[in-house]
Amino acid sequence: MIIYTYPVRTAFTDRDVEMIQTKFSIKTLQFTQNPVVLPFFFILQFFQLVFLLPKTTYYLCFFGGYHSVLPTFFGKIFKKKVFIQCGGTDAVNMPEINYGNFRKKWLRIATVYSFKNCTKILPVADSLIQSDYKYDQTISSKQGLKNLIPGLKTPIKTIHNGFDTDFWIDFEEERRPMTFVTVAKGISSQVRARIKGIDMVEMIAKKFPEATFTLIGDLDYTSDAKNISILGPQDKNGLRDLYNKNRFYLQLSTSEGFPNALAEAMLCGCVPIGSAVGDIPLIIDDSGFILDQKNPEKLQKIIQEASNIDFEKKRSKSRNKILKDYPYSKRKKELLGLFN
Repeated sequence: MIIYTYPVRTAFTDRDVEMIQTKFSIKTLQFTQNPVVLPFFFILQFFQLVFLLPKTTYYLCFFGGYHSVLPTFFGKIFKKKVFIQCGGTDAVNMPEINYGNFRKKWLRIATVYSFKNCTKILPVADSLIQSDYKYDQTISSKQGLKNLIPGLKTPIKTIHNGFDTDFWIDFEEERRPMTFVTVAKGISSQVRARIKGIDMVEMIAKKFPEATFTLIGDLDYTSDAKNISILGPQDKNGLRDLYNKNRFYLQLSTSEGFPNALAEAMLCGCVPIGSAVGDIPLIIDDSGFILDQKNPEKLQKIIQEASNIDFEKKRSKSRNKILKDYPYSKRKKELLGLFN
């Protein structure tokens, strides 16, 4: 049995479980992100791991952090393999925007212990291994596991996210010009809004009053801009419908590993406009536009250029990029291969 731990349940943890349970027995143990109840969850997780130990063959964790400490410890003591999927926040140190595991003493210690003592680290993006960050000039350039954990010797293998290309489809219907969409949860928090680049969306919305911008994921977020619409979290069908109503997908994050919504929107025929952060430039390549620095004037020029593209040609290129490089089947094969 595989024990799968994570701090919060998400669409991509559900997708992993769906992939793995086709071949193996898997048990999920959700941890917490609430520091107040952290001691309780450590105790609870300890007894869960002890109880499940006779049936346990592997430990799998999404993100390194508090929740991965005990599985890593149990793996070392009882000679069981421990795989940690590095997702983003566990490979950055950005105190300037109050983001990243490495900015907090105890969370940093837990993260470093986990990555140094697990069997293998599985980043979802190559950029999480080591990167020279240049997008936001106010943030330290040295990011990624090898920069933040000097002397890290644990084997590393990138397993990119994979997507259901039969579900995320382009309806090939007419779309209104100058329509932009982005998905980001928790943006009613000012810190989270900056991390996800919503500050840049607000700035650009004022420059293009004829355009419409749809923000999906947090109904508590408010905007003064008349051309910004705010929607709450959507199910898969709702997201697919909304992607198919917009021409462009904005991924203007200040920090990111491998954004799932970007790839989903591209499969649905949205032309991507993304920041030069994490694996975003690799995902988009020449199918869309890359903002190399956090600069409103540069973004304005990109939007002007995007308004004049051959959309029919670009929408097909966007979809084909994800079809080719990030299919569901590829991630499933690589993930299942860990447990053979």
